[in-house]
Amino acid sequence: MTTLLVTGGAGFIGSNFVRQVLDDPSVRVVNLDLLTYAGNRESVSDLDPARHIFVQGDIGDRALVQRLLSEHQPDGIVHFAAESHVDRSIDDPTAFIRTNVLGTQALLDCALDYWRGGERDGFRFVHVSTDEVYGTLGSDDAAFDESHRYAPNSPYAASKAAADHLARAWHRTYGLPVIITNCSNNYGPYQFPEKLIPLILINALEGERLPVYGDGQQRRDWLFVGDHCAAIQRVMADGRPGRVYNVGGNAEMANLDVVHLLCDLLDKRVPGPKPRRELIDFVQDRPGHDRRYAVNASRIGEELRWSPSVDFAGGLARTVDWYLEQRDWWQRIRDGRYRSERLGTAADRVGAA
Repeated sequence: MTTLLVTGGAGFIGSNFVRQVLDDPSVRVVNLDLLTYAGNRESVSDLDPARHIFVQGDIGDRALVQRLLSEHQPDGIVHFAAESHVDRSIDDPTAFIRTNVLGTQALLDCALDYWRGGERDGFRFVHVSTDEVYGTLGSDDAAFDESHRYAPNSPYAASKAAADHLARAWHRTYGLPVIITNCSNNYGPYQFPEKLIPLILINALEGERLPVYGDGQQRRDWLFVGDHCAAIQRVMADGRPGRVYNVGGNAEMANLDVVHLLCDLLDKRVPGPKPRRELIDFVQDRPGHDRRYAVNASRIGEELRWSPSVDFAGGLARTVDWYLEQRDWWQRIRDGRYRSERLGTAADRVGAA
């Protein structure tokens, strides 16, 4: 059986990844998540505890990480755990530096000791990052490729850039078999409702205003979360240590166009008293807001034969249907009930199998 240590596996992308890899009955996952506000135990609570070992804990807790590595002997680490919301990073950058930079360093140190301690030829450490480390693009600029210079513009992006540099250095200096992925904007099931698509979707369902920053013409490349998880699995299996792979959805769109599509989808599925586009409310732009991201994912396509399988229209429709079917999941977040289960059991907190 293949065993993976997944950090941040109760978050949006992490929980989707855990579910996807566990479709293979030969895989077992040790899921380490601190369950901060964006981590939701309910996103993985239905998984088989024989193959999904949930541990509530901090990646910066070296003793805990060392014990998990020693006890479960994973064949690889997939590192999702991060503070990830730009607005929150503007309000409190310290939390982002603590988790994204210092936490990643602690995890790399523990992984290095573990890797050096045995015959682990196939071991991989996949560090999952973001296209935001590259900064912003002009309207006519070529998409980000893996050689694009780093120019982060928010505290969140700067903290992820620092983590990327640490991961690269631990490979170049110590030989740890690290692979870095930089993805574009993800969307899909289990996304925390503070992000654009679920925020707009849920507000529109409830007849609340739909806040759009500035003129809404900020452009993003949208990647369905299931495609992203498949890309990480390809990287884990066949990626080259020391390599960086950009992962994009080939779906660049303006934020306002995304909001319009969501409104129109909901109007068809759940008709309201008036068109939901009338709920759009343009608000003051975010400080330092990047204007455009676009991702060149040709390397992962050429080297690892991966490409996105879900187009944006189809993925958005699937996402809307999931949120319509899973109202209890997001309502429990909106009203705070999910926090009552956030701490889990004493066994979870100490990492018992």
